[in-house]
Amino acid sequence: MFLETNTTQTVEEAAKNMEQSAGLVKQTLDDLTNWIIGKSGSVLVAIIFIAVGLRIANILLKILRRSFERSKMETSVAGFLLSAIRVLSYTLVFITAAAIVGIEVTSFVTILGTASLAVGLALQGALSNLAGGVLILLLKPFQVGDYIIENNRNNEGTVISIDIFYTRLLTHDNKMVVIPNGILTDNSLVNLTEESRRKVEVKISIAYDSDIRRVKELVYALLKAEEGILQEEQKDVFIDSFDDSGMTLGIRAWVKTEDYWSVTWKLREEIKAAFDENGIEIPYNRLEVDLKNKTN
Repeated sequence: MFLETNTTQTVEEAAKNMEQSAGLVKQTLDDLTNWIIGKSGSVLVAIIFIAVGLRIANILLKILRRSFERSKMETSVAGFLLSAIRVLSYTLVFITAAAIVGIEVTSFVTILGTASLAVGLALQGALSNLAGGVLILLLKPFQVGDYIIENNRNNEGTVISIDIFYTRLLTHDNKMVVIPNGILTDNSLVNLTEESRRKVEVKISIAYDSDIRRVKELVYALLKAEEGILQEEQKDVFIDSFDDSGMTLGIRAWVKTEDYWSVTWKLREEIKAAFDENGIEIPYNRLEVDLKNKTN
């Protein structure tokens, strides 16, 4: 008997709640209908404003796109700027339309700002990379095809692509390295191909008893005979340091950037061959041990 009473009460409460919900929905629909009827003129004006505003925004975007093309702006930069301007202009159109209808824009803007802050904090790293990509494309510390070394992890390679979030490098052994743009803009880097020429520097040890004048004559002759070296530029051959086993000879000459490695490798081989032919010793660390017999 007690169970039947509780079941009856539960059914009655559920029915009552459903009736209240239906009444609330009906009231909401009635209020919305009355509001639309009362704001029919404003709604019509807002719709017309949206249509005209979007049309003007699209015309403005076309003008900006043509302007970017004439200025030869990077494609990635132009695409990013056009996307940002499109979102901003569309947002302004719809906010203005909401104000025409009579919706409180202040609270809407506050909610939008709070949401933007939350999203920004959640995507802090991505936004940093995004900003870094824009800075790279605008300031151009390097371009596609340049050989760079980033000083954070010492990754180096030829720049294959500069994306909005990442830059891709191809190493000399054909490995792809993907680096976030935020790292490249927050740290220093070396661009090895920015300039059209580079200075080759070779260091090699010679014995202390070597004829330094003869050594310099041989090296200068090799530098003058090397086609990859820019002969009109200064060439230097000098004693760089005095070491335990010998002297370190420093050799410097200017070459075209694309010839840097080939000239460096060839010059080392030619110096070694010339020193061997002329009896110039290239010392190395040696340990001499003298054994003495001790008699009683």
